[in-house]
Amino acid sequence: MRILLFLITLLCALTLTLAQGTVITGKVVDENGLAMPGATIQLTNLDQVGAYSDGEGSFTIYNVPSGTHTISVTYIGYKSMSQEINAEAGLLNLSFQLDPGVTLGDEVIILGDRLKGQAKALNQQRSNDNITNIVAADQIGRFPDANVGDAMKRIPGITMQGDQGEARNIIIRGLAPQLNSVMINGNRIPSAEGDNRNVQMDLIPADMIQTIEVNKAITPDMDADAIGGSVNLVTRANPYGERISATLASGYNLLAEKPIWTGALIYGNRFLNDKLGAVASLSYNNHDFGSDNIEAEWDQDDEGAFVKSFETRIYEVQRIRRSASLNLDYNFNERNKVFLNSMYNWRDDWENRYREVIDDISRIEGNIFMAEKVERQTKGGLGNDRIDNRRLEDQRVIAFSGGGEHLLGNAELTWMAGYAKASEERLNERYAQFTAEPEFEEEEGEDAPLGILYRQNITNPERPLMERISNNGSFTQTDFEGNVIPMLGSSALSDLNNYELDEITEETQYTTDTDINGRIDLKLPIAKGFIKGGVSMRYKEKDRDNNFFEIDVLNDEFESLGASDVPRVDKTDPDFLPGAEYQAGEFASPTWLGGLNFNDDSRFEKESKGDEFVAGNYVADETVTAAYIMSKYNLTDKLSTTIGVRVENTNIEYTGNQFIEDNLGEDEEEIIQVSNSDNYTNVLPGIHLKYDLTDNFILRGAWTNSLARPNYFDLVPFADTRAEDEELFLGNPELEPTTSMNFDFMSELYFKSIGLISAGYFHKEIDDFIYVGQSENADGFNVFQPQNGSSGTINGIEISAQRQLDFLPGMLKGFGVYLNYTYTSSDVSGIANEDGEERNDVSGLPGTAENLFNASLSFETEKLVLRASINYSSDYVDELGGDAFTDRYYDKQTFVDLNASYAFTPKWRIFFEANNITNQPLRFYQGVSSRTMQEEFYNARFNVGVKFDSFGR
Repeated sequence: MRILLFLITLLCALTLTLAQGTVITGKVVDENGLAMPGATIQLTNLDQVGAYSDGEGSFTIYNVPSGTHTISVTYIGYKSMSQEINAEAGLLNLSFQLDPGVTLGDEVIILGDRLKGQAKALNQQRSNDNITNIVAADQIGRFPDANVGDAMKRIPGITMQGDQGEARNIIIRGLAPQLNSVMINGNRIPSAEGDNRNVQMDLIPADMIQTIEVNKAITPDMDADAIGGSVNLVTRANPYGERISATLASGYNLLAEKPIWTGALIYGNRFLNDKLGAVASLSYNNHDFGSDNIEAEWDQDDEGAFVKSFETRIYEVQRIRRSASLNLDYNFNERNKVFLNSMYNWRDDWENRYREVIDDISRIEGNIFMAEKVERQTKGGLGNDRIDNRRLEDQRVIAFSGGGEHLLGNAELTWMAGYAKASEERLNERYAQFTAEPEFEEEEGEDAPLGILYRQNITNPERPLMERISNNGSFTQTDFEGNVIPMLGSSALSDLNNYELDEITEETQYTTDTDINGRIDLKLPIAKGFIKGGVSMRYKEKDRDNNFFEIDVLNDEFESLGASDVPRVDKTDPDFLPGAEYQAGEFASPTWLGGLNFNDDSRFEKESKGDEFVAGNYVADETVTAAYIMSKYNLTDKLSTTIGVRVENTNIEYTGNQFIEDNLGEDEEEIIQVSNSDNYTNVLPGIHLKYDLTDNFILRGAWTNSLARPNYFDLVPFADTRAEDEELFLGNPELEPTTSMNFDFMSELYFKSIGLISAGYFHKEIDDFIYVGQSENADGFNVFQPQNGSSGTINGIEISAQRQLDFLPGMLKGFGVYLNYTYTSSDVSGIANEDGEERNDVSGLPGTAENLFNASLSFETEKLVLRASINYSSDYVDELGGDAFTDRYYDKQTFVDLNASYAFTPKWRIFFEANNITNQPLRFYQGVSSRTMQEEFYNARFNVGVKFDSFGR
């Protein structure tokens, strides 16, 4: 409160020193009535008097002296215009419409729709005071991207972690997803993830977003929890005339061999004598797909590394995305405006998974190994109309934000309030597992494993293979009475009667994350700049409420997978993408599993299993209050600086559970509810410099400070003891937030004919980064707990070039190139191994890909657009283990995509898209690149459709 009063007093005092003059407001639009962000508006007869248009094409120029002036508007890729004005004390409102066209010599080149989008992105990027990357809607549309995450992976310094063939989690400049922030229209998006802060980018369709803004060096008026960067997804601005746009498409997925359906609709206009603006958007996508997957966990003995667990997985998925948005603004007069933005995203994922697990593998001799058990598991759901015998993951995000912009004399007051809620619900998720596990009776009456024999072929560890063998009596085991018992050959697994019912389970998961925020800002013009200050508050509540039931079958009707009472599905596939040598075989039918009535007391007994869910349930409340003051000042007509400080206070309270299982194995357990709280304050200064060598050659520098708060669940003081597995999972309420001091330098050369060459360097000094530590306690349990590391550094360079090759003769003018490359290196200290000793073999901060590369070649005429794109990311540490052998790496990836469109008329066009045409898998490896942990294939997908666009002024 004292900070707030100080800022208000200071800013009010400054208003007394303001010079009096005319305030000029206005808007800049294109020939279709769409906003033109980043336009340069300049009073040509006055030094350093001007402004840039914002995302809605609006601008304000303060303290214009009375008299006659010439005002000019310039925009890369558009014809400039100017007019004479007569300024008198008061308010002057203007409007400008720019027409596309670039004059090269004696020739005027008219832009197509694709280049118009690129021009808007470059102008906005050029006009910003900080280091950013901007992607505009039409630029997104020229790439064949289903969601916002897929579009973002083409931005310099950004890589995406995928899930089921789509980009999901964002990594900016080598910083993991939880170290970056994501907003819609300036308000934070809550996370539907149960145990972290990650925002799932595959939830939001690309066609719902007008602009993606990636702030790589934040200013004091931005939230500080953005060590890697801050992403702002801007929905469509209200047009200054009627706009109708519609898209209808269908496609085909080569893995699922099923169609894809896509539709979108946009309508916008102004009403009530242009006072009320509105734009509404709808989007729908229905996609059947899946993945073919192999997974391995590695161990080592005196003879070398071997696979200790191996899985073959088959996923069958249907994903339906539905999105809607409505944006409204109302202009009371030239000085007062209010707005309301809203968006709703709803994604349903229905999934069946079939998994064969060869588990608890140990070496017998040479390449002969024994698996203690083999499991065949079916994943499904309740058999009603909604869940449809499949696991249903229902994710939704709803976001509202409203605010106002008010001119109070020469001062500008803005305010905003927002509400957002994310949820993830899984109802009646079911698993049925049948296990082959040969046993014999010990004298004490306990079971001891025999084993199932395999020949392990790891001559190529990238594709480890468990080869089935018959046992001719060469391998035996002796029981306690000295009887020789032959071990079970893996070829015997073809007999489904060898798979006995192990367990049937049902669980429900529900996570919500609610975000309520508000802010108020006051901006005061001064000679050659402005002073700005404000306060904000953000309240978040995250709640996870899961349960888990084990179903006991009261008779022997499902005794084995081979029993006639268990309908089966055969997932043998000669075209299995990892290789025909991997075949999972037959599984219990998901229709059978979904049709079981667990409420039938004569057949089933339902038992809650606290060890499976209790420790994972929690409630966290977080309140962040902040205040800042900053100033932009034009030191010369070419050099400007933005300097300021932000103060953020974090108060968090959380309640969790400690689940303690009796170490003596007597099926006793204890649940203790635990609570904790924390409060801390961060002071975060920053400086930005911008030097305009010419109108189109800009140098930038920044020194900033940022932070990343721990994941909510990591702070919860939970304890989860698994006596059977000798594992203990702990929360850590002592975690400190990760902080970073950042240095950024960037040079940007913009071309009049739509293009950019940029090069930059960044350096980050990170303290208290968080990783999952592994150790062993006095009882011999493996303990997993999030810990603060000591420090780390990231260094990197970014190079980008995009240019239409309009200097070439004839048809060659239609070619364009888009290239960017990012190199990143990192080092860390303070990582402990299993013995608590500091490791010196960590290859870098988790999430830091050394090389990122994007390239595309396009060809465009008045009607035809063709484009081929490549996206490459090198491998990086994804998760640290207890030592170098157990570290997990996200492997390198190369995606190749194609798209094309042809405009029959100015309003109608057809388009074609092809994604992942090289069938790039998602791959993890353990320790060294040749040792596959997971390899998941999705195959290619194709779309063809028609698009309609109509504009009225």
